[in-house]
Amino acid sequence: MSMIRDLRAAVRPALRRGGRTPFPYASDGAAGDATETSAVVDCAVYRDGRRETRRVSPAEALRALRSEEGGGDGAFVWIGLHEPTEREFAGIAREFGLHPLAVEDAVHAHQRPKLERYDDSLFTVFKTIHYVEHAELTDTSEVVETGEVMCFTGRDYIITVRHGGQGSLRSLRHRLEDDPESLAKGPSAVLHAIADQVVDGYLAVAGAVQDDIDEVEIQVFSENAGRGRRGREAGRIYQLKREVLEFKRAVSPLLRPMQLLSERPMRLIDPDIQKYFRDVADHLTRVNEQVLSFDDLLNSILQANLAQATVAQNEDMRKITSWAAIFAVPTMIAGIYGMNFDYMPELQWKYGYPTVMAVIVGICYAIHRGFKRNGWL
Repeated sequence: MSMIRDLRAAVRPALRRGGRTPFPYASDGAAGDATETSAVVDCAVYRDGRRETRRVSPAEALRALRSEEGGGDGAFVWIGLHEPTEREFAGIAREFGLHPLAVEDAVHAHQRPKLERYDDSLFTVFKTIHYVEHAELTDTSEVVETGEVMCFTGRDYIITVRHGGQGSLRSLRHRLEDDPESLAKGPSAVLHAIADQVVDGYLAVAGAVQDDIDEVEIQVFSENAGRGRRGREAGRIYQLKREVLEFKRAVSPLLRPMQLLSERPMRLIDPDIQKYFRDVADHLTRVNEQVLSFDDLLNSILQANLAQATVAQNEDMRKITSWAAIFAVPTMIAGIYGMNFDYMPELQWKYGYPTVMAVIVGICYAIHRGFKRNGWL
């Protein structure tokens, strides 16, 4: 409420001077520059599922919608914004009576997916997920990129606030405009379409992440994977786990809001539209199960990779130990004969040197053969 009071205090001096209100979308229409403000992507009034062609500001749209001749069933306004500032959003918030807490969340973003109900509106937050294409997965690759879409849904309006470079709603708006029968259901039809598009995006990203996990799994369990790759695979697996965790943060918190929208009657949600939310909830449940399985699978792959590294180290140690045992034989014999005693066997014998060398080679060969048979070499 303090933000609203500060905004009102800021506008009073301008009004007393006869100047323009600092709100981009003032109710008196003095600053009717909605189309000139970069935050507004689109603003339109829809009647019986069909868009009015005239481009208007949010304040003009609301005034036309709620006039005696402009109102009626199936008429609503849809305002789309992209990363608005507090100043840009303040006028719209006042015109539509949006709750200050929801307005603050919409402006500052970085919210968990959620559904909040206020007196005459619903505030819904969706996390959008975009798969980042890459030629090769490395231990620093960014696999998923997140954004946010926030929806204020009222009796005769829906306001969408998008954050991030992904998750554009332009194509969705055009698709809905080509289906007046669905759009005639009102703002709840738009809310369902947005939820459906977001969850469909989850499904696409889940398939791409599955391909990355399969690639890493093949590399880890490949017989041709060298020791030098094992350390790199661990880095790639850990990076994938971080990206899957980001994916999980977008999907899991949305389960409860979708369950409420699909099962609990709400006066702002058309009963016919509510049935379609069940399909979205089913898809979301499937994606959530996939993401959880990704996490478990990556844990197993990481443990297998670490076990392989441990086995490789043990194999190296066995080989080192085997060769050390083999070289210990000539070292020991050479050390004995290097003591320079006068009375030692074979010192004066003509074939003493070749005999000792033959004994050394024979013992080393026998030890090597024993280690080879036991799999140490």
